[in-house]
Amino acid sequence: MDYSELIEKRYSVRAYKPDPVEDNKLQQVLQAARLAPTAANRQPFQIIVIHTAGREAELKRIYGRDWFVQPPLVICACGTPNQGWVRSDGKNYNDVDVALAMDHLVLAAANLGLGTCWIAAFDPTAAREVLHLPDDVEPIAFTPLGYPADQPKAKKRKALSELVRYERW
Repeated sequence: MDYSELIEKRYSVRAYKPDPVEDNKLQQVLQAARLAPTAANRQPFQIIVIHTAGREAELKRIYGRDWFVQPPLVICACGTPNQGWVRSDGKNYNDVDVALAMDHLVLAAANLGLGTCWIAAFDPTAAREVLHLPDDVEPIAFTPLGYPADQPKAKKRKALSELVRYERW
């Protein structure tokens, strides 16, 4: 599908089939994350691929919704802030870089017929414990990854005129 159709059809999936994700599709979505633009091309992130089978209880400590552990995989995008580019005023672009990588992953998944749902409302302490994250690594976002078992709902978005300004505020 073309890009415009892809971004219109992508939605936050909240019900998944248990069907396995083919390794070639997993590799394609991971490759998309790897190719995302990052500040100064530093790529200050790590992607953790987690198989849900047998780990449902511990993964639900991270995010307690049943649908979070329905698909065969969950992805965690982590930042490595000490590797990120820092603007002259001290702004570290690590969160932005991780978001770009995760967005590329999400769009690649949708293009392959896979479902995702960007999750930021997770328990970071539980994520650190379950994933054994080092102190200098920050979990930024999670997404389930699998085949959708639901249908998209109508998207609610602001009008373009509410979001875009020209020349000045």
